[in-house]
Amino acid sequence: MMNAVSRTGCIACTAILAAGALCLAPKALCTEEGAAPGKKAAPKSYYGRIAQRMGNMLPKYHVLQQPLNDEISRRAWTNIVTYYDFDHSVFLKSDLAALAAHDTTIDDELAAGDVSFGYDIYNLYCQRLRERIEFATNLLAAAEWDFSTNETYRVKRKDAPWPETREEAEDHWRRRMKNEVLVQILAHEFDAEEKDGKETAADGQDTNSIEPSAEDEAAGDIYGMGDPKLTPEENLMKKYRQYYTVLTDPDEETILQNYLSAVARAYDPHSDYMSPASKEDFDMDMNLTLCGVGAVLSMDDGALKISEIMPGGPMDIDGRIKEGDKIIGVRQGDGEMEDIMWQPMKKSIRKIRGAKGTRVTLEIIPRSDPTGASRKLIELVRDEIKLEDQAATGRVETVTVKDVPRKLGYVYLPGFYGTMDKRPGEEGFRSCADDVAKYLADFNAQDVDGLVLDLRGDGGGSLREAVMLSALFVPSGPVVQIRDTRIVQPLMIPRGNPVAFKKPMVVLTDRASASASEIVAGHLRDTGRAIVLGDGRTHGKGTVQTVFGLGPEKYGSMKITTARFYRVDGRSTQVRGIEADIHLPSLLDSLDIGEDKLTYALPFTSIRSAEYPRCWNMDAFIPALSTNSAARLAANERYAKHLANVQGMKAISEREEVPLEREARKAMMREDREIREPEDDDNDSGGDDDKKKPRRRRNMPKSDDVVLDEAFCILADLVERTGGALLPPARIDWLNAILGI
Repeated sequence: MMNAVSRTGCIACTAILAAGALCLAPKALCTEEGAAPGKKAAPKSYYGRIAQRMGNMLPKYHVLQQPLNDEISRRAWTNIVTYYDFDHSVFLKSDLAALAAHDTTIDDELAAGDVSFGYDIYNLYCQRLRERIEFATNLLAAAEWDFSTNETYRVKRKDAPWPETREEAEDHWRRRMKNEVLVQILAHEFDAEEKDGKETAADGQDTNSIEPSAEDEAAGDIYGMGDPKLTPEENLMKKYRQYYTVLTDPDEETILQNYLSAVARAYDPHSDYMSPASKEDFDMDMNLTLCGVGAVLSMDDGALKISEIMPGGPMDIDGRIKEGDKIIGVRQGDGEMEDIMWQPMKKSIRKIRGAKGTRVTLEIIPRSDPTGASRKLIELVRDEIKLEDQAATGRVETVTVKDVPRKLGYVYLPGFYGTMDKRPGEEGFRSCADDVAKYLADFNAQDVDGLVLDLRGDGGGSLREAVMLSALFVPSGPVVQIRDTRIVQPLMIPRGNPVAFKKPMVVLTDRASASASEIVAGHLRDTGRAIVLGDGRTHGKGTVQTVFGLGPEKYGSMKITTARFYRVDGRSTQVRGIEADIHLPSLLDSLDIGEDKLTYALPFTSIRSAEYPRCWNMDAFIPALSTNSAARLAANERYAKHLANVQGMKAISEREEVPLEREARKAMMREDREIREPEDDDNDSGGDDDKKKPRRRRNMPKSDDVVLDEAFCILADLVERTGGALLPPARIDWLNAILGI
């Protein structure tokens, strides 16, 4: 079975981890479970057959058509080493020297069905990590910190040399612990200042004496820095012990996925091996549907903490479980209760997941009992849950520019989701293009003057959905050109396509807009249908992935880059992305991110332009729109603050080292804390009425969004200059005539 998708990828797990349970833990805690102390992880007997099938499939189907050879082996070796030790703080140089015996043999080992190296490196990683964390926790238990010395801590270590000796490694961890303790102490001081309006935590004063409210205690972490009842050292010991326990609990399937994905990513950063569990997560991500109890979960002191209850899910409807409660046991139907304390998060979540209509009993520690002495058993019936937090949403805004009020439509699309194994009309079919079309129909009924299509943060998804979305705005013609190993094929909007929205529009993007969102933004820009606003350019992912099964379900699947896509004018979006017509930078614009920063990214290429029509000559409007926008923003104090934040974030992201001397670090942190986006209006606490406000969806832009505000103003200006022109029927006929359809 093959499914064409176009997505950005990362070596961490997908955002959706379970049916009815999502993961908020750090990437490392989501993706790496392995050997506990005294144990050695080892592959299952059939893993070698998976490796052989993958080794045969990659050279055959990958767009590069490159053999699995020594060059790929060296890349894979680098990938797996840096995957486990990305900041060069766990392994020693002598470890790498020993591991280097495999740098050109991985290809031969996979061909022979030998995946043992993936487990050997993992077991060595667990051993070294145990040594580092034992040193760190012992240090935290006994150390007396001197924050008056002019030491520094190197925060960027991906290019740092690996330590030569254990002593050198321990010196790094000593500085790391000193840094984290200092950050907690100063963060508590700053929080106290903000709370009291004056400095209440001077040098030498007990900075852990701030009394949290009962509500804060129920929430657990009022400072974002751990339990306020614990000292910084106690918080860090708890953090790192939990960190180690979660990282070193055996999960052979995850270790295999890490290893084989390192091999796949030797071809390009978006090819992956997906274990059966990961494939299930991937499908849920695309379908926006999961089945379970409806909770967002995070790891807290060995238990699964209820971070959020999803509206309309079984847990929400039942009402007995509250946010902040902890799950410590799971029982399936009439079976035995299973203890899930300190179990890998993925495993525990999948025990909570299950088929619709089945029963699951959760053993709960209430948030009101920090001792854990009281327990309660709550039975829930699993049900299907729609992930509306990740679906398209829209609204109508009234914007006044030059004393002229205009009604403008707004659609925010966080991802190009779409059911892969069902057809339109079938039960359970989901399509982001269909969801957007419903908003457009409402906008037409309200007679809006224009549309802002917000693709910020949209990492892509279904290629099919990208074509369908473009078809809502452009009457016909090619949307994108796909080039695989044999041919170039345009994906067309068919003749007779009913355009859903014909008025002026702008597209809002940022550096996180990737893949399918770049296809749509590029197509609407190239055909003159819209103006692109936002960061200097988008992410720059111009490749298409296809999902292949590897045989029996337990073998998992491969996601392989099988083609590149090109704009209708022949340029690829790979590496270069889509450039904004009018630059409205976000905080991401200042960060060192993008396809060109990914290891082994494919290069930019171009092909011949397709024959395509233009709806309008948007280039003629851009100079005046840019001038008007610059004049507005020059007088906008909020935007000036936003630009200062962008520049401040850039300085922070480029910082290589931080001081460990108290006053120097305090001055740095004070400046850094000023670099923050305006608070969301929905999060204000101005009285009882605020409790009635609906919670802002996790993926929705903040209501106080100066970039979005300016996008509305630019759109209003565009409406004025075009006279609010519709895409006329005559233009549609002309397009069809040019294309010969």
